Amino acid sequence: MNRIDRLAAILIQLQSRPLVKAQHIAEKFSISLRTVYRDVKALEEAGVPVIGEAGTGYRLMEGYKLPPVMFNLDEATALLTASKLVQSKTDAGISKHYTAALDKIRAILRHSEKDHIEEIDEHIAVMTHPAIAHQPTAELHLQAILKAIGNSSVVEINYVSLEKNETTRRKVEPVGIYYLGSHWYLIAFCQLRKDYRNFRTDKIAQLAITSETNSKTHPTLQSFISQMSADREVSKVVIDVEPGIVKYLGEQKYYNGFVKEEKAGDYVRMTFLSGSLMGFSRWFMLYGDHAKIVEPFELNDMVAGIAENILKKVEENQLLLT
Repeated sequence: MNRIDRLAAILIQLQSRPLVKAQHIAEKFSISLRTVYRDVKALEEAGVPVIGEAGTGYRLMEGYKLPPVMFNLDEATALLTASKLVQSKTDAGISKHYTAALDKIRAILRHSEKDHIEEIDEHIAVMTHPAIAHQPTAELHLQAILKAIGNSSVVEINYVSLEKNETTRRKVEPVGIYYLGSHWYLIAFCQLRKDYRNFRTDKIAQLAITSETNSKTHPTLQSFISQMSADREVSKVVIDVEPGIVKYLGEQKYYNGFVKEEKAGDYVRMTFLSGSLMGFSRWFMLYGDHAKIVEPFELNDMVAGIAENILKKVEENQLLLT
């Protein structure tokens, strides 16, 4: 990236955030801090009102706005691709607002670029994997939750529990939302339980933003996600698979914690980090006659136990038929 393009990109970054640290600029553009200081000074000399806060970062003077930004073709295509994910993985509210924003972006494109976007629109699709159950939901409350987070507002929800299918009404203080597997989740401080809880947003029957504000400052969403990852116990699994079978494992290998594969003699050695050895053992049974377990040893016992139970039931069925 030449310097002119970099200065324009830094200016866009400054306008898109309330505060930008010099280190973040350096990392984003792979430049030194000294170069960052020179670039910011160049913007100031060009008349851009950059305010530097010692030890904190840079921000633009309140009220300063850039003229309309012209997207290039690659950027517009990337946004179109993202819109397919938004439509597939979010609810009607988010999808509606994203589509409206995308229409505004289309409006400033040149005719040739509009034609290109129109042409490729029907050539991008997001499919649901058959191994993951997914039922599109009209309302996931994502927009309301994000609004409450931005205002530090308490929300009142009617929540249907997964275990007992019971509905409870409670007030919660939203911390953040995240997408995992095929569902959106809300992490929030529950005033009823006096602790942080995880809620599946499709199980929220009703949600209303109250006039109350959060009772305290909550940890960041990332800290909760890091803690969840640390609490999840995983086991290293290594198996040797016949080369001709590897292609049939498909996407399922990723759902079972696939890490890497390498050649090992006449086999392909595959390494996994599995959250459930029992679950892995049952998946292994699908192709176990063309593979062998390297580690852990107890996985062999699990697979053998499943095989013995299958054989026992087959023999019992044969006796009934004779």
